[in-house]
Amino acid sequence: MTELLAPAGNFEKLKVALRFGADAVYLAGKRFGMRSAADNFDERELAEAVAYTHERGRKCYVTVNTLPHGGEYPALRAYLARLKEIGPDGLIVTDLGVLATIKELWPTAEIHVSTQASIVSPAAARAYAALGAARLVLARELTLDEVRAIHEAVPEVTLETFVHGSMCVAYSGRCMLSNLLTGRDANRGACAQPCRWNYTITEEKRPEQPMPIEQNENGTFIMSSKDLCSIRHLPELIEAGVGAFKIEGRVKSAYYAAAVTNAYRMAMDAYRKDPAHYAFDEAWYREVESVSHREYCTGFWFDEPGKTPQLCERPGYLREKAYLATVAESRAVLPGVPTEKNGSVLCRVTQRNKLTRGEAIELLSPGRVGVPLTADELYDETGAVLESTPHPLMTYYIYLPAWAEPGDILRAGDAGKAEKGGE
Repeated sequence: MTELLAPAGNFEKLKVALRFGADAVYLAGKRFGMRSAADNFDERELAEAVAYTHERGRKCYVTVNTLPHGGEYPALRAYLARLKEIGPDGLIVTDLGVLATIKELWPTAEIHVSTQASIVSPAAARAYAALGAARLVLARELTLDEVRAIHEAVPEVTLETFVHGSMCVAYSGRCMLSNLLTGRDANRGACAQPCRWNYTITEEKRPEQPMPIEQNENGTFIMSSKDLCSIRHLPELIEAGVGAFKIEGRVKSAYYAAAVTNAYRMAMDAYRKDPAHYAFDEAWYREVESVSHREYCTGFWFDEPGKTPQLCERPGYLREKAYLATVAESRAVLPGVPTEKNGSVLCRVTQRNKLTRGEAIELLSPGRVGVPLTADELYDETGAVLESTPHPLMTYYIYLPAWAEPGDILRAGDAGKAEKGGE
């Protein structure tokens, strides 16, 4: 049974990912994780996150996947000792020194080898399995046939692959560009993403005339990779031996975590229920298109590197739908306002972005694609009619379908888009 693994950049995103169908989450502490730009978790929050996840019968993995220098090992050892007390379900590592230190301090820890270890062959997979790895997060530069061969070589080890999200232009994330240009080491969690920047060129004798590097009909956005989207191809990946699907995005929004996790959950459940008659639902693809993303591609699953156009043909993000509110209470009681009306129920919600009465909206609930609605009636906490909800985190009331539950999300309908992309 393939696991769905979602990103948790902070506690809000962890809760959203679990609510919308993740079997497990992955996250980082304040050090030794490859996404220092995420909020991440201090030691108290790590303990609470692991407990919260376990209470719901799910799993929590902690990334310890930077390449620490020698002087960082005393702090690393202290951190690992604390993680042993907290008890996450697995540690995601890249560096062999880190792996050896974990084996010394915590011999029973479940070790997942990060994609940055660049596992691209059965030989590499067998070597890491011999070192005690329980899971291998494969390099993304693999075809399905190569994944299948690795599975056949180490059937006792879980194979994990990224199926959705941003991709690094460098080989399995091994890049020195950020360190060269900004002093921020990508291999220690601080990538500035210079591959996404706009560049110009200058002629040696005319430095005052910079020329932008632009696209033509066959051109590209220099180094910026398209985003990975594998939702149409989950059966092929499962049949190739992938045991865990990983969604990238610890720095993305809570809405991203909800919508993408929900879409993959629905697709996976449909396949699991009846593999022989599985049919892809285009509504699932519309869900992953609703989040902030670059142009999508399917990575290397079906083509060899160099033979697939994976660089963006246009810069920047496709904007996500505005995250308008979170349901806080269903069947709420408000003086002078009926709790039920025309088959809908009154709900108390918490504002995330401004909504104006009469706008097209959608309700996103676990296991469902977005349901189109219209914000016909809005009320404040006294029962007075509102024309809009302009104040951040304000409480207001709205009629929603009877199945609406706390934690469900209100987002803009097709007529409304967010003004900025993901976080």
